[in-house]
Amino acid sequence: MANILNSLSKVNAGDVVMSVRDIKRTFIEGGQPLHILRGGGFDLHRGEIIALVGQSGSGKSTLLQCVGLLDRPSGGSIMINGTPVHKMDEDTRTQIRRKKIGFVYQKHNLLSDFTAVENVVLPMLANGVDEDVAYARAIKLLKAANVAHRASHLPGEMSGGEQQRTAVARALANNPDILLADEPTGSLDPQHAGAVFDLLMDLVRKNKMAMLFVTHDMNLAARADRTITIDNGIVK
Repeated sequence: MANILNSLSKVNAGDVVMSVRDIKRTFIEGGQPLHILRGGGFDLHRGEIIALVGQSGSGKSTLLQCVGLLDRPSGGSIMINGTPVHKMDEDTRTQIRRKKIGFVYQKHNLLSDFTAVENVVLPMLANGVDEDVAYARAIKLLKAANVAHRASHLPGEMSGGEQQRTAVARALANNPDILLADEPTGSLDPQHAGAVFDLLMDLVRKNKMAMLFVTHDMNLAARADRTITIDNGIVK
């Protein structure tokens, strides 16, 4: 495990951090195969931001689940920094996901019984980070997200924009190489949506991460370095 994680850490600016080839995902529904992803792929480089677009139901979220190691593809390959991860055992995939990949969802998915700072601290504690170190980093991330003044507040005491900013801070807690975002501003009004997306772009650029984000907003997609499309299940 340590050797795999060490190899995944040796990534320089411009290197390919994720390579997806001939990706397929088939579900069985009513005894019949339902082919959601039918092939195609892409490379994602460190420091690069890619928008993923396509019609509703085209498989965008399914692709994100597969490359985020939350689901297994039915065929094809997923490489992270040259290491094949699609066939690894679940324990190894979980460790890679925790340490190397951050997630931002349309809904903030914050734990309602925990404060903003506690929501950011928990992923670090799960990775064995010292509690004092975790709290110090959490406060730093909340400051970067402009919600440090809400550190001791529960999610229900925060606005939608503040909750999503906290979710962005949480996604960066373990300093991931790759950030995956599924309609990260889809539940916000235009003013808050713009602010949250500006924050995402700024933090990804400053930290030289790679980001793949799903969006239906072509104005947001236009701000990415590249756009890839899912058309009839094919990733183009």
